Amino acid sequence: GRGGGPANREEAAKWLASSAKLGEPKAAYNLALLYLDGQTFPQDVKRAAELLRVAADAGNPEAQYALATFYKEGTGVEKNVEQSVRLLQAASVAGNVAAEVEYAIALYNGTGTPKNEVAAVALLRKAAQANNPIAQNRLAHVLLSGQGATRDPVEAIKWHLVAKTSGKGDLMLDEAQAQLSAEDRAKAQDAARKWLGAK
Repeated sequence: GRGGGPANREEAAKWLASSAKLGEPKAAYNLALLYLDGQTFPQDVKRAAELLRVAADAGNPEAQYALATFYKEGTGVEKNVEQSVRLLQAASVAGNVAAEVEYAIALYNGTGTPKNEVAAVALLRKAAQANNPIAQNRLAHVLLSGQGATRDPVEAIKWHLVAKTSGKGDLMLDEAQAQLSAEDRAKAQDAARKWLGAK
């Protein structure tokens, strides 16, 4: 029959397995996901990690990001923060926005890589412009503190308001917003509206 029944899943899995053996990175990535969800095959995190490595080594940014998470948490592989950061960097360069955010945070904090606040803020700005609410929230904190960027409370609250529209609220930034002058609060609200209207 048509649809996502067991027979179709098994056929798809066979096709993915044969494509993955031929070195097709997207097939290896998708097969890894099947080993993770445990519906088509018994769940096998180590096999998923092996397949992610094949896809990541071939330059698949989604696989690089997923494998970075595995290394960060020690899932299916030995925990290795430096390897996680290298994979985040590769996925970030390839345009994976989630990887840009995680790599920016690692750079900002100096976790698994030399600290580089300027590069971190540039990546956060890029990801914030790509409408990532976590990046928008982190950028708001950076702009409010002035650590790694010029302090700009109005721009900080603009990004806070934009992130809030995606459900990323933040009590500390709410308090900072309340402490702005009425004029600056209005500027931030106007800037957020303009940015959201352009999306």
